[in-house]
Amino acid sequence: MAAIGQIIHFEDQQGERVAPRKGPTLRAQWLGKQLRELREAAKLTLREAGDHVQRDQAALSRWEQGLTPARVPDVLALLNLYGVDDPDVRDGLERLSRDIWQKGWWDDYAGETSGKVIDHAWLESRAETLRSFDVLVIPGLLQTAEYAEAVIRAADPEADPAYVARWVRFRMIRQQVLTREEPMRFAAILDEALLCRVVGGAPVMRTQLQHLVHLGARPNIAIRVLPFSAGAHASPRGPFMIFGMAVPYSDIAFTETRAGCIYVESDRVGNFAQAYDYLHKAALTPEESAALIAATADRMA
Repeated sequence: MAAIGQIIHFEDQQGERVAPRKGPTLRAQWLGKQLRELREAAKLTLREAGDHVQRDQAALSRWEQGLTPARVPDVLALLNLYGVDDPDVRDGLERLSRDIWQKGWWDDYAGETSGKVIDHAWLESRAETLRSFDVLVIPGLLQTAEYAEAVIRAADPEADPAYVARWVRFRMIRQQVLTREEPMRFAAILDEALLCRVVGGAPVMRTQLQHLVHLGARPNIAIRVLPFSAGAHASPRGPFMIFGMAVPYSDIAFTETRAGCIYVESDRVGNFAQAYDYLHKAALTPEESAALIAATADRMA
């Protein structure tokens, strides 16, 4: 399948401050793509599908492009028309269509930032697994509040204190995916340089490193360090994430560029998964990583 939206938004994943942008959300694009593929598999035209749900061809086209999200009754009617009997597929698409229209905690922030930041939080809330490789900043889901504040302030030195506090809160709420009743399984590979870059001063950094050791002891979190001794590695272009999604969705890979951020799925995720596997083999074990992180923290006392 093609990339979802190709370069679909401008976002500083670490600072998260951008001007709001209008346009189709990732959720709406995803639902539309699924509906289009099911219609094409059923060998029906837009007109034929539209007649079934009493909508014109243009309306169906907008749904499939993600420009206007389809409502739940229309989605269910289309699934019946397309002969979709698999309960996992039906439940997944119905849940997605409800998610688009229902308000989540992240929507309270939607008016202040790119909708794609909100989409990222939604993906985290729905992902069963997350694999990440980071080289510049410790990933947001593993940050302490003090470390997060230092990162956000560095990205926008002139930001109002209330703004900074609000986005630190946003990041802390996102972390609940790691402690919910059925927590996300998170496997993080951190370049050793992250341990040495003192963010927010030595006390803040020491506490952050100790926090990593604590998190790594949880059964659903594995933290590995890619040591300097590994030399050149499989991701010279930088960090990325792979979201493992439940049926009927394929995995999603996420990466940042200077021009914006990209989400890709299906076949193109394989390139990221292969790179992650190579990085995994080159990284220290979780036990070795915890020892290295703890030793680095001790040197910052």
